[in-house]
Amino acid sequence: MTGDAPRGAALDAAVLRARDALLRRQREDGHWVFELEADATIPAEYIMLRRFFGQHDPVREAAIGQYLRRLQAQQAPSAAGGWPLYHAGKIDISCSVKAYFALRLIGDPVDAPHMIRAREAILAAGGAAKSNVFTRCTLALFGQVPWHAVPVMPPELILLPRWFPFHIGKISYWARTVLVPLTVVMARRPQPVAPIGVDIGELFATPPDEVREWPGGAHQQEPWSSLFKAVDKALQRAQRLFPRTHRIRAEAACEKFVNERLNGEDGLGAIYPAMANAIFMYHVMGVAESDPRMTTAWAAIEKLVCERADGETYVQPCLSPIWDTALVAHALLEAGGAEAEQAVGRCVEWLLTREITEVRGDWAWQRPHLKPGGWAFQYENAHYPDVDDTAVVVLAMDRHRRATGTAPPGTDQAIERAVDWTIGMQSRGGGWGAFDADNTHHYLNHIPFADHGALLDPPTADVTGRCLAMLAQLGEASQKPAREAVAYLLAEQEADGAWYGRWGVNYVYGTWSALTALNAAGLPHEHAAMRRAVAWLEARQNPDGGWGEDGDTYPERGGTAPDGGSRRNSASTSSQTAWALLALLAAGEADNPAVARGATYLLRSQTEAGEWDEDDYSGTGFPRVFYLRYHGYRQIFPLWALARLRNLQMRNSRQVSFGL
Repeated sequence: MTGDAPRGAALDAAVLRARDALLRRQREDGHWVFELEADATIPAEYIMLRRFFGQHDPVREAAIGQYLRRLQAQQAPSAAGGWPLYHAGKIDISCSVKAYFALRLIGDPVDAPHMIRAREAILAAGGAAKSNVFTRCTLALFGQVPWHAVPVMPPELILLPRWFPFHIGKISYWARTVLVPLTVVMARRPQPVAPIGVDIGELFATPPDEVREWPGGAHQQEPWSSLFKAVDKALQRAQRLFPRTHRIRAEAACEKFVNERLNGEDGLGAIYPAMANAIFMYHVMGVAESDPRMTTAWAAIEKLVCERADGETYVQPCLSPIWDTALVAHALLEAGGAEAEQAVGRCVEWLLTREITEVRGDWAWQRPHLKPGGWAFQYENAHYPDVDDTAVVVLAMDRHRRATGTAPPGTDQAIERAVDWTIGMQSRGGGWGAFDADNTHHYLNHIPFADHGALLDPPTADVTGRCLAMLAQLGEASQKPAREAVAYLLAEQEADGAWYGRWGVNYVYGTWSALTALNAAGLPHEHAAMRRAVAWLEARQNPDGGWGEDGDTYPERGGTAPDGGSRRNSASTSSQTAWALLALLAAGEADNPAVARGATYLLRSQTEAGEWDEDDYSGTGFPRVFYLRYHGYRQIFPLWALARLRNLQMRNSRQVSFGL
């Protein structure tokens, strides 16, 4: 093997340090979980939620205020006094309005220098009237905007038949769990339990009562946009005319929906917005604070609070233990060694306890005859197992049993159930979405309430890549589901050679996901798709040897598919550099000078503790709307990439033999 990639003692030492750093982070029961951080929105919403109910915790509010002010100051070079959606991003109106409102509720004076800077930045960007639907809904709850600023979504929607153009089964799991309780809240229009004593009218360029046209999403196009606006105007006028009997039935159905999916102290949908809306819904329906449902819902919220050693506190959007644990398992197995294999054995045992086998979740609406078998993203979320997590867990379990020649009892059966369920979740056309099959009713992204453009869960290249990788590693590459997945991925490749990454930022993530899967499925390294992807990665490498990409590479219209977004490079990150290296290695490029430069970048940026620092957000919730900073990515993926390079060097091989 040629090339000047790091090798020998230096590479071995880096792998060993990174491996030991991950081993130190393993929990006693065998799993890993890292912080999962979003933007300022969630901690701000947490302040607003508690203040709505008259709850005041000065110590915690001070710690959250410290977090919000530090973010504002840190992001000043790019956000100009406001708050962005990701590190070094430009100001986001909705995020900034909520952060400002939360600080006002905490007690920051309107004439404080940082508040003046925030207000000026928000007004320069158009004012609070430019906020998205969810922000305007929150402001309406606090009397800051009229309710007609929010599109009508009546509870009666839950009663509509499956064949109707809008049905909750036609939207994504996250939209479903957020929207169902929220429809009841919007219909009841509650007021804060205790006076809040704050008004943020200073953030509006036009007084809210005088705004005639509230904004929609950049992705929303004609004729759908005008059609749905007309429907909304009709509903605004007619909502008081809905028969009371229908409203009672609808609200009861919404309450039943939430009760069945309350998910204990892991919360409705195991995501913060749905959990908060469940609390609001129970409140407006008269559920007592002492009711077990209400206390459980509040407990779920509190589990997301992250108190840092530096005195700051923020609120996570959800927890990611299954995802973190499965990814760590891959990195440790790549690093090798008896201690790593033993640690993975313990995490496999833990993962087996989290398999979902009894609950037929919402996915069964599309696949009624399919038996359950898979894993969620969070600790518990039985109604919403995740195809992506399931594939990565299976890949890790299979690799562990191959490496050790043994497996905890029940592993083989769990893998078999998961494979059957995953195959059954394949959508028409050969791809996979994350939580539902054939969730492709794209016209729904044009309703006024869907200004985020992420109401759906259609098939994507990154999730499909993981499912294909799983099938290929298990020896099923020649079967029909895998063949259809290969065809789907080849059709999804863009003209410049990259793949769009729905759940990670962005084209580097998507290209890694596709190339590793296509390699596992047996696509020759000489295939034109492989060559185009390699050329794209080579062209996107930064002068320092790394790769970097920010959230603005998603198309300006948002949504769930590419349309020619910016392809400019950003500052190199450890996680994205590792994805690029893993992609190149899967394409047979172990001796490529680009790999040598990328590996050198990772070695150079590794800390003495064996870890990597990374402020950037390389995960995606909703493109252009909500991004995620997985604190584990910067520790997991660089180890994985460096260990893989070392292993290929040791075997003098260019062939990666695993699905991931």
